[in-house]
Amino acid sequence: MNLDILVFAAHPDDAELSMGGTIARFTSKGMKVGVVDLTRAELSTRGNVITRAKETSVASKVLNLKVRENLGIKDGSVSLTQDTLKKVVSLIRKHKPVLVFAPYFNDRHPDHIDVSNLVKRAVFSSGLEKFKTTIAGKSQLAYRPKKIFYYMQTYIFEPSFIVDISEHFQTKMKSCKAFTSQFHNPSINQEDTFISKPEFLDYVEARAKFYGFQIRKKYGEPFYCEENIEYDFANLF
Repeated sequence: MNLDILVFAAHPDDAELSMGGTIARFTSKGMKVGVVDLTRAELSTRGNVITRAKETSVASKVLNLKVRENLGIKDGSVSLTQDTLKKVVSLIRKHKPVLVFAPYFNDRHPDHIDVSNLVKRAVFSSGLEKFKTTIAGKSQLAYRPKKIFYYMQTYIFEPSFIVDISEHFQTKMKSCKAFTSQFHNPSINQEDTFISKPEFLDYVEARAKFYGFQIRKKYGEPFYCEENIEYDFANLF
């Protein structure tokens, strides 16, 4: 299926936490959006691959995704190899997204950095005719998305643009909370992780409010682009 947007993430729930509101805004306008999780997050302190898969299915329905795939790369071992590069390029050529989103290239979690580098290389390689990939035994044609944008996870950056998600913030939070094993639950007798502390989801909301305020909206999500972006003033009037 050809997609308008393809989002790459290291782990299930990364896309929801980082740009769930933007995804919801896209899908509400009828745009075809897909998410590719590179790992099953099997190293996560809480939950397991079975619970994460079930939670991912629920979150995908909340966001009305057209495609949700998992590459099954070993968690904690995401690296830029010929094998992983071909897997990502093959998906880009399969879905032919206009835009690709990936984690920002500096972050607390090494997997996020590794995925960022891998996706950047894949977007470029996907446009090379001599970089060969196949799907179902058939050769794929070269294809390069128009832009790659980077979303914010833990470390902040000066955004190139901010998306107004005011009308879609509650959908974002619903998709995040679908990952019930990952967030604070008093009934779970287990030490809190970075994201399962009671205040973490408050932080997610506070950051959305902060970036929303920067564009005079209630909630916003920040993005970075390494290239200059054309602005169409017709959208202002």
